[in-house]
Amino acid sequence: MSAFDDTKQTIEKAEQILYKTYNRFPVIFDHGKGVFLYDTEGKEYLDFGAGIAVCGLGYNDPEYTAALENQAGKLLHISNLFYNQPAIDAGEKLLAVSQMDRVFFTNSGTEAIEGALKIAKRYAYNRDGHGGHEIIAMKHSFHGRSLGALSVTGNDHYQEPFAPLLPGIRFAEFNDLDSVKALINENTCAVIMETIQGEGGIYPATEEFLKGVRALCDGHDMLLILDEIQCGMGRSGEMFAWQSYGVKPDVMTVAKALGNGVPIGAFLASGRAATAMVPGDHGTTYGGNPFVCAAADKVLEIFGTREIVAHVRQVGEYLWKKLDEFTAKHDCVVDHRGRGLIQGLEFDRPVAPIVSKALLENQLVLISAGTNIIRFVPPLVITEEDVDWMIEKLEKSL
Repeated sequence: MSAFDDTKQTIEKAEQILYKTYNRFPVIFDHGKGVFLYDTEGKEYLDFGAGIAVCGLGYNDPEYTAALENQAGKLLHISNLFYNQPAIDAGEKLLAVSQMDRVFFTNSGTEAIEGALKIAKRYAYNRDGHGGHEIIAMKHSFHGRSLGALSVTGNDHYQEPFAPLLPGIRFAEFNDLDSVKALINENTCAVIMETIQGEGGIYPATEEFLKGVRALCDGHDMLLILDEIQCGMGRSGEMFAWQSYGVKPDVMTVAKALGNGVPIGAFLASGRAATAMVPGDHGTTYGGNPFVCAAADKVLEIFGTREIVAHVRQVGEYLWKKLDEFTAKHDCVVDHRGRGLIQGLEFDRPVAPIVSKALLENQLVLISAGTNIIRFVPPLVITEEDVDWMIEKLEKSL
């Protein structure tokens, strides 16, 4: 049997066994090295998707892998009835780079959003002595697929099959401060937003908007929740995207690149939000276990020793230049947006054929954001040479 026939049979088996979460491409990846992926037929692919912005350090990093192997040989899980050193170490590092006060480790970004929403509601309950509070979210946002996270995701397509969702959610226009002001009432307890909208099309918040929302939250005793699950962990050219604005949230969510492929998320709180919840208000069985926290601890350590954020700034500027040149050459590209290594090209047509051709014919992994935007979220360790090679493959695919 040929490798192609074997791949075909494996994919057919997968279609019978696995729940169809996405429409998968007909490729079975077997292993990775650096910024390259290799399928079961031995083909090499340049990766500019990083597992949807997850694998910041790329694949098979020796130092990271050694940390996982070491912890796997010691202890994987003990529950949160007990302390574990990796959680303390990872938490200390995460608080240091974020300047937040408390952290709660979760299993995913979606769970981090759930915890952040509970902090906001508990804070308002403590303040007012009753429930029934409301939250302002943004149109075209994406915060996750669980019912709470879906409730603050501003996309009818995702929400409609699962209604009714969490009550008391109002949606404002991203980067339109007046639309936020118009929704505030005596029951509003928080505003939640992505610092850079990812799934919604790679739209960074404007400085005026983010500072304006911060001022509204301060003036109305509301919490500001910033979702940094995709744009955080160095991807924007700052450790967290909000740091370039000089605007600090009350609650922040992070995941994806925090574990470099090991499933871990976190919500962090500062100031008045850090003491809102009490023991028993929230919990998790697996969250913050020794294995995942050893992964996050090593990721945070490597970010410091290898100056990953500075590298992202440098290569991000080069990617911006090359994508700008690409935009100028092609009339079908109508906009170029983003920061650091989270950038997007908006096309005047659906991009699925381009993404598919890039993968299947030119061995370049790209992902979309919506129907007409290609999202560039490569491993944070890419080089300028990798950018050049990506542009060459993108040209062929277009």
